[in-house]
Amino acid sequence: MSPALRAQVLVGAAIVSAAALVGIYLAAGGSSYEPEQVQDPCQQRAWSNPQSLGEIANQFSISALDGAACQLGVSREELAQALATPEGRERFTERYGIDDEELARAIRAGLLRAIDDAEEAGALSPLIGGPLRSTVEGIPLDQAVELINNARSIFGGVDGLLGPAADLLEELLP
Repeated sequence: MSPALRAQVLVGAAIVSAAALVGIYLAAGGSSYEPEQVQDPCQQRAWSNPQSLGEIANQFSISALDGAACQLGVSREELAQALATPEGRERFTERYGIDDEELARAIRAGLLRAIDDAEEAGALSPLIGGPLRSTVEGIPLDQAVELINNARSIFGGVDGLLGPAADLLEELLP
């Protein structure tokens, strides 16, 4: 087979493969794709059965973001993006015309909701929840954002306090 003929065969095979890929995509429903709707942050979400402190921390963050987003009238995803960086937070507050104090109030409300949700799910003892609520009520904005972005600082701190007993605690989680 000559090099020119071989090149033509390869180009033809590439075209047939591309056409087959488009056909498969269309047959699988690719022409009618619609993005999934985001959930209303004001609706309570059931906590799944957390198996580790990391899973509890993740659910705590989601609950706190939902609570704060509900207060602000935005989606959880939009708020999470805004809180990821100081620049994002600044753009967010300018876009929605809110100041840092209003944002701080919403985030504190979200954290309080997360504490309530964690207690209700049995993931947080009321003995810890009470003092944690008192702390959250007066927390500065930057620390409140850090708690949402890194809830492990709450639950991960339990690891540090318990040392080797943390493994036992993980086994006793619901």
